[in-house]
Amino acid sequence: MSGAETLGSRTMSEQFESLVKRMRSEVPECVAAGVIDMSTGMLLSVETVGSHPAEVLDMLAAATLDLFQGRNVVMIEGIFKERRGVVSDHHYFQEILVNSENLTHLFLRIDSADVVVAVVVCRKAVNVGMLFAQARHVLKEHGRL
Repeated sequence: MSGAETLGSRTMSEQFESLVKRMRSEVPECVAAGVIDMSTGMLLSVETVGSHPAEVLDMLAAATLDLFQGRNVVMIEGIFKERRGVVSDHHYFQEILVNSENLTHLFLRIDSADVVVAVVVCRKAVNVGMLFAQARHVLKEHGRL
C-alpha cells in the first residue's frame, strides 16, 4: 500500500490524512489520531495537539503492531477461531481500548483495509461510549479506504 495507489480520485495517503483530520475534529476530547499499516508497522498519517518526537510516534506504531499481531495475540485469535469452527484469515480482534494514567487510547481496524489500524488518543475525561460511537461513525462515514 503506497501513497501512489489511488482509489477514486484521491490517493491512499490523502484518504488517511483526511481520516485522521476527521478523527481529531469529531471525536470528543481527542488529542491525537493516526493510521498505522500493520503489514509494515509504519505510521501512515498522524496529527496531534503538540509536537512529539518521531521516536515516540514510531514506538506507538510498533506497539500497535504488537497489540494486534504480537505472537500471543495471534495465538489467542487462532484458539478462538478453532474453538468456534472459524476458518478464515480475518483477524478476530477488531477494536482495543487502553486506558493509561491520563489518556484513553482506542485502536480500531479499518474494515475495508484489514491491515490498517486507526488510533485515537483522548483525554481520560472522555465519555468512552461517545468515543466509540464517534470513532466508529467517522470510520463508517469515511467510507472505503
